Amino acid sequence: MTTELRFLAATVILGLLHLIADSHLISSQLGYRWTASSREQPAPPLRGVANRVDQAYTNFMETFPFFAAVVLAAHLADRHGALTLWGVQLYFWGRVGYVLAAAAGFGLVRSIVFFNTALSGIALFLITLLC
Repeated sequence: MTTELRFLAATVILGLLHLIADSHLISSQLGYRWTASSREQPAPPLRGVANRVDQAYTNFMETFPFFAAVVLAAHLADRHGALTLWGVQLYFWGRVGYVLAAAAGFGLVRSIVFFNTALSGIALFLITLLC
């Protein structure tokens, strides 16, 4: 298994941990009865850490399909090298930094971490695939 695929698997695990944390934070704020309900009734907006972690999870889910697609495309095309190694690490560690910064309430830091690392990781794969 390549390093890129290992990081993809690690990112899936990160996403699952993020989902579990998000779910528990939402349930602790809205109640486990609401979580187990049909959720047809409108819920009050989330506050604090639960809101920030939920937003970070939504952001993760918006970018992860692109990341997975470029990692798998590079693997299928047998395009591996320094750029793909940097790309997987930038994306993975950028996502870790993003959720930690979001949970801590560092809005500007969170955005800088995301744009300077995770998005750059995807861009490095695109460069590798298109050049």
